[in-house]
This record gives sequence, C-alpha cells and structure tokens, in this order.
Amino acid sequence: MTAARTVTVPTLDHGPVTIPEPSWCTGHAGPPDVLGDVHHTGPEHVVRYGDGIALRAELVTFPYGETPVPASVHVELHVPDVTLDPPGLEGLATVLVEQAAELRRLALRLAVLRAGGAW
Repeated sequence: MTAARTVTVPTLDHGPVTIPEPSWCTGHAGPPDVLGDVHHTGPEHVVRYGDGIALRAELVTFPYGETPVPASVHVELHVPDVTLDPPGLEGLATVLVEQAAELRRLALRLAVLRAGGAW
C-alpha cells in the first residue's frame, strides 16, 4: 500500500495550503489561485483533425470550490468551419467516430475512478 500523496499549493487567500493529490494529477503549474479555484487535472487526450485539434479532454476535479466538482472529464470540442468534398466529408466523419470512441473510453475510466478504482 502506498502512502497518500499531498502537494502544497500557493493560494492568494490562504497562503501555502497542503492538500491531498490524486495519483492521476499531472501537477500544479501556473500562478496562485484562490483556494476555491485550486483543481487537479489529469493527462490530456487529444484528437486532431486537419491542422487543428478537434477534441481535447482531461480528467479534472475542483475539490474546494463553492460547489465542489468531483472527478469529471472536461471536454473541448472544436471543428473549424470548412466546405468539404466527398473524401473530406468522409474524413470528418471518421474523426467524429474516433472522438465518440475516445469519450466512451473516458466515460468508462471515469466510472471506475468514481467507484474507487484507479484511473
């Protein structure tokens, strides 16, 4: 059995605060926040389309917010406006199917995590 992980984060309203850190958290970079905005994020999952990113998803939790957010997946979806020929439209459909499959995998992993399993 491994010891519980903790991390000390600087906050604007409470100074340095030591908090539990889930094993899936990738760290706490960036400027200090107020305690309610301190959050944990997991590895980013990215699906690309053309020259851009079509889907970005990552595990997050905001344990100290006014309304705490348990482990959840934050999703950003972006498909630029394009006019497509038949092969291009088929390619976009393929990317959308891949995105749906990735979201389903993340949903299953999140369900396991919330049930007390490992990410």
